[in-house]
Amino acid sequence: MSTEIELSIYVFLLAGFLGLELVQRVSPLLHTPLMSLTNAISAISVVGAILITGAGDATMLSKVLGVVAVTCSTINIVAGFLITDRMLKMFKKEKKEAK
Repeated sequence: MSTEIELSIYVFLLAGFLGLELVQRVSPLLHTPLMSLTNAISAISVVGAILITGAGDATMLSKVLGVVAVTCSTINIVAGFLITDRMLKMFKKEKKEAK
């Protein structure tokens, strides 16, 4: 049991470090693809939080933190899609109405 927790902590720290390095190295010109990347990372967070929350031997603290993680990640995903959609609409040319 203790080994699984240590492994989970190592995976979490590694994922956090790699995510931070990836996001910092993206050019400011690539904001929309960056939003897609963060949406993908948040989706992975949702799946991980659901797995941890639904585990049969999860403690009450794990379940509460899992629900918080699912909620925060879901809000991040929805907001990311809304912002990306709004940005893409800014670059579309408006069609002139035919008279």
